[in-house]
Amino acid sequence: MKAFVGVTDKAWAGFLAQRPHLDEINFWRPSGKPFRALSPGDLFLFKTKKPHDRIVGGAVFSGTVPAPLSEAWESFGEGNGRRSHEEALEAINGYRTKNKIPPEEDPLIRCIMLRDPVFLPEEETFDPPPNWRYSAVQGKGYEDIVNHEYAGYFAPIAERILSQSPAEVVSEEQSTVAATWERSGPMFGEARPTRHRLGQKAFKLVLLDSYEGRCAITHQALRPALEAAHIHPVSEGGLHRLDNGLLLRSDVHKLFDTGYLSIAPDLEVRVSPRLHKDFPDAQEYAALESRPVALPREKANHPSPEALEWHMSTVFKTG
Repeated sequence: MKAFVGVTDKAWAGFLAQRPHLDEINFWRPSGKPFRALSPGDLFLFKTKKPHDRIVGGAVFSGTVPAPLSEAWESFGEGNGRRSHEEALEAINGYRTKNKIPPEEDPLIRCIMLRDPVFLPEEETFDPPPNWRYSAVQGKGYEDIVNHEYAGYFAPIAERILSQSPAEVVSEEQSTVAATWERSGPMFGEARPTRHRLGQKAFKLVLLDSYEGRCAITHQALRPALEAAHIHPVSEGGLHRLDNGLLLRSDVHKLFDTGYLSIAPDLEVRVSPRLHKDFPDAQEYAALESRPVALPREKANHPSPEALEWHMSTVFKTG
């Protein structure tokens, strides 16, 4: 497991600590520059600036994308560490000595998306890592903290953060959701389950980025109408990750979920024969038959053949 210690102001941490109901938060940066220090499931820790200078909590890393502030606010709301979109813009301008962003502009920021955050009581906070370099104004990454020379430092912090991440309650009807849990092996001498998944709010932003803001089926770039769709719903045992996701226009999403549209494993659209029977005026959708699906840039994020087969065999209306 990797870890990243991100430097933040005490106000951001204090604001979120008072909102324990938020299970997804955004550790945003004021520019859209890439962040490559972690993979989903790794540990992200919060260190306040001087004079406080303490590790005050942490969370599980979901992913990172550049996004306009408006979309970050729509997705995370107060999970951005501010009460309003206006306060978030004011915070971004606080990092600028000149060229302040006017209210009518929508700046691009870097969203570092986190889930299951834990904020520690003051008496339980930790010192910064050994030999911390204060020139690292944004933070510092650490490889393989289990076997790191500072493993003894990270072990109690990781256990404190990860052991208090809220457990998911699963009903008997949804017991197959347990299939999304994976064993990561021993961590600090004790095996524990870790869930390699995106949060629901992060899920849409990552899909928007992966599909470059275009509907996978219609190929239209109509961002306000786009939604994050699961191919195999999590409630039915599907995995909550990108290769089980599609970015779809809202009406197409509804048709997909109800089985009037599907995607074959050859990554072409299939239109149910029931569509025209049930809705004779649906020629626009009938024209989508055999259209190639738009795909994410990275092959690892392409729709899973297994998920597509499940949708074709279970949801798609064959006649």
